[in-house]
Amino acid sequence: MAFIDFDTIIREAWKEYDPTREIIRIIDISAKVSTNHVYRITLKDKNYIVAKLSYFGKYEHFVEDHSIINTLSNNLPSPFENFLARSLMKGNKLFVHRFQNEIIDAWVVFYRPIHIKKKLPKRLNESQVQKLGVEAAHFHKACDTVKSTLPASSKTMQDDIHELIDLLDDSSSKYAYPVHRKLIKKHCDLFLDNYAKTEGAKLDSIPVFVDWNIGNFSVTQNFKLFSRWDYDWFRMSTRMLDFYFFSRVSSDIGDKTIFTYNVDVMMEKRFITFLKSYHKVFALSEREIWFLKEAYRFFILNYVIKYGRFFFHEIFANKLQKEALEVHLPTLDDTFNPEPLLKALEL
Repeated sequence: MAFIDFDTIIREAWKEYDPTREIIRIIDISAKVSTNHVYRITLKDKNYIVAKLSYFGKYEHFVEDHSIINTLSNNLPSPFENFLARSLMKGNKLFVHRFQNEIIDAWVVFYRPIHIKKKLPKRLNESQVQKLGVEAAHFHKACDTVKSTLPASSKTMQDDIHELIDLLDDSSSKYAYPVHRKLIKKHCDLFLDNYAKTEGAKLDSIPVFVDWNIGNFSVTQNFKLFSRWDYDWFRMSTRMLDFYFFSRVSSDIGDKTIFTYNVDVMMEKRFITFLKSYHKVFALSEREIWFLKEAYRFFILNYVIKYGRFFFHEIFANKLQKEALEVHLPTLDDTFNPEPLLKALEL
């Protein structure tokens, strides 16, 4: 991408939000694997706020998602009433600044700073896996409780997959993947067919954050969920979209600098331990467990294949897409078996 002065975009956004308070310092605190930019902004009055600049996905979805998240953050019951970082409002609306030129269409939202306690260890012990299962279940249950109070969401999993199919049919598109086009199309069709067979449309939609990487949330000393601040893959959908990353956090491999998005982690005994703890608090259904494979397939197709080059820096995108296309998708239907999970949960 050509050079873009992101600091200037941030200053323009703040000037539109509140020209009476001057910015004296902008520090980039972005994660280095992502193309999104996060900044700590210090104001002349010595207060500070956090700004996020994104050009991933669609502007309308960005605004929609953050509007839902902001309502969710206000409506979540105890103990999650302060769990989510809140965006700044202007008047009675969420404030979003849109910057457009011939190079980029970017959007800025401001957040109130959120307190952070302990990050999860890179590798959890079995007791911690059990506690994480309990906490994840309580959080999902809280989200389910308030789901009817949230603004409407227009995104669906089927729409995302149909959009990828349309992009594959466009020979001028960067998504064409001529060598792997048939494979991607095959898995898009498999997802849509299996979505219908497993009656995915009947699965409840709740707020899901999808990416539960250990760098995206913090916990208390007693391993209770304390704060969450990364919303890049947020959507209203089945809770099963969250479980692949829960399996990664629970995995015996632990958090690694060099990583891959393999499905094997959902077959580990540690993930079964997580599921059993979760199930005791917020029971899972047989249909949901059967849908786990499709949730993973959707994650690979939508976030790694379709959006990978927008979300990840190029070096990570190339590696993750190559592995997905040459290893993970071709072996998925032979690798993932829901039967041990169903047996463990007595479903």
